[in-house]
Amino acid sequence: MSRAPYDIFEEVGEEKSMTAKSGGDWAEALVAEYLRERGYRIDVSKYRCRFGEIDLIAHDQGTLCFVEVKMRTDLRHGLPREFVTPSKQKKLRITAQYYLATHDADAVCRFDVAEVYTDADHTPEHTRIEYIENAF
Repeated sequence: MSRAPYDIFEEVGEEKSMTAKSGGDWAEALVAEYLRERGYRIDVSKYRCRFGEIDLIAHDQGTLCFVEVKMRTDLRHGLPREFVTPSKQKKLRITAQYYLATHDADAVCRFDVAEVYTDADHTPEHTRIEYIENAF
């Protein structure tokens, strides 16, 4: 468990009333900065193709990481990772295969899930990131 540093919030920006999409964009930017601080190189944000979308594609040393970002302000409906269902995993795998085929990428790959826990106002003191390597 790690707490997101305050300077990340200044870079990403806070909004008091966010739509689900803008909240997701905020969470993805927050996770991208979190990964950069840990030595990852972000290659692509919001990769889209006809098969689906991958939130972040990053390199962790020699490993290509396909990262699914999930944000929650409450846990009434379950943990963020529980929303990366088997059908979502299948879609992510197919999208990743397409990315690899179209980018001539030959690397060890893994699928990670970044869980962003925050409050409705996205305040730094109530925000943390759980990063799960090899989530599926």
